[in-house]
Amino acid sequence: MEKNNTPDPEDHLISKKRYFDVDHRVFWPSAVIIIIFIAVTLIIGPPMHEIFASIQDNISHNAGWFFVLAVNFFLIFVLVMASTRYGNIRLGGRTAKPEFNTGAWFAMLFSAGMGIGILFWSVGEPILHYVTPPFGSGSSAGSAEVAMRTTFLHWGLHAWGIYALVGMALAFFTFNKKLPLTISSVFFPLIGNRIHGGLGKSINVLAVVATLFGLATSLGLGVQQVSAGLNHLLGLPDNVSTQVMLIGGITLAATGSVVAGLSHGVKRLSQLNIIIGSFFLLFMLIVGPTLFIFGSFVQNIGGYLDNFFALSFWTETYLQSDWQKGWTVFYWAWWISWSPFVGMFIARISRGRTLREFILGVLIVPTIITFLWLSAFGGSAIYLELNAIADISGAVSENVATSLYRLLEQFPLSSVTSIVGVVLVTSFFVTSSDSGSLVIDSLTAGGKLDAPVAQRVFWAITEGAVAAVLLIGGGLGALQTASIITGLPFALVLIIMAYSLLKGLREEHFKIMRYELKKERKSYQEIIGEMVRKREKKEKR
Repeated sequence: MEKNNTPDPEDHLISKKRYFDVDHRVFWPSAVIIIIFIAVTLIIGPPMHEIFASIQDNISHNAGWFFVLAVNFFLIFVLVMASTRYGNIRLGGRTAKPEFNTGAWFAMLFSAGMGIGILFWSVGEPILHYVTPPFGSGSSAGSAEVAMRTTFLHWGLHAWGIYALVGMALAFFTFNKKLPLTISSVFFPLIGNRIHGGLGKSINVLAVVATLFGLATSLGLGVQQVSAGLNHLLGLPDNVSTQVMLIGGITLAATGSVVAGLSHGVKRLSQLNIIIGSFFLLFMLIVGPTLFIFGSFVQNIGGYLDNFFALSFWTETYLQSDWQKGWTVFYWAWWISWSPFVGMFIARISRGRTLREFILGVLIVPTIITFLWLSAFGGSAIYLELNAIADISGAVSENVATSLYRLLEQFPLSSVTSIVGVVLVTSFFVTSSDSGSLVIDSLTAGGKLDAPVAQRVFWAITEGAVAAVLLIGGGLGALQTASIITGLPFALVLIIMAYSLLKGLREEHFKIMRYELKKERKSYQEIIGEMVRKREKKEKR
């Protein structure tokens, strides 16, 4: 039997080495930058809190307008791509088939993109905006509406628009152009083979550092909520020491999932997250103020859409306040720094889908699920406040990480649901960690999809270490600052990425058109040939 020597279309993405397979010009600079950051933070100690606060304030004050403009540009760009002829382009080529079914695809999308963050902020953020809204008086029906539509802004289409841009760019250049799965590959139409040189490597180093700090922000939030939950349930001390130990334990669990790989560990954990999360959401819809939740869900969406452009381009210029620095600017920077991770992850799981299917799927479904979740948990908390049933705002002001558990206390089976909440946060923590490890691993391995296990373990441990150091160096403020610092330069990278992707899609469209014309020409010739043959046959008769 003759051996099939046809190369696998993704063979260039598979590692052939057993232990370590790194791109030295990306791996070592990234590792050195991260190690220096860890060392400096630990050496300086408590004063790092003021340093982080000062950095965050300066960047937010001077570049807030830029973040607002950039994030709107990203969303508009992907919507235009979906509505034009480029939306018909299939990731992986005309004959490519999806690797994962639609349900598994959505589960992994949501788990990677929002997981820990939505659990941490789903109660705390609406309540904080309700008490201290960006404009107007607090603790009123009016501030409740403002709170929900502002929370929708931070967790809605803009966040997923950033992910969609990075994801489709990476998927297109990897699966259609057969380039390595790295951020630098996206710039091939602009810099050509220099993506393999110093410029390309520098882009990948920036992507690694941005991803790691964006990921550390989510892991830091997650472990704070796990710690608060264990304190609430078991009376364990809720302090930095406990949080660091939890990071160590959960990181070890994440390492096991990393070793199992994408199709087994990450996929199964993502599906488990969705199953547990669905029951959690269903429980709140049933035992909570059901009519209020569904009514507010509809009204919140209407308020979000009605005020969409005003909210999207608001920069608090005339108020001269500092509200937006700690909220909207932080979120936009966080999503941008998080985008190499989420974008690369959803690129890896989206082969075989058209760009239109990819963009609309990434934008619409996770956004609707997120809005329903926020209306259920955040809306229930606001309902309790509006009707003076419980003082959720007091608990949130004391420690925002306890907000979910304080809400659950107001409903039946609170001990059970609080345990489920801790398990869900932990599971999302593991999913984010192992997904992030696979992505950073790919970036530092020259775009390999299946780098050696030892390498994945290294990055899983490194992520946990950075999250722990940020908590030691300043808690939530340090986590926010890390995202903003890396988000600013990477926003510029994404703007250039959009232009480069447009050039690549234009070339791909022309290629498809030439193929179709050639196919039609051939068909026309075949028709003429059949007509000639029929005529000759008739003449013979």
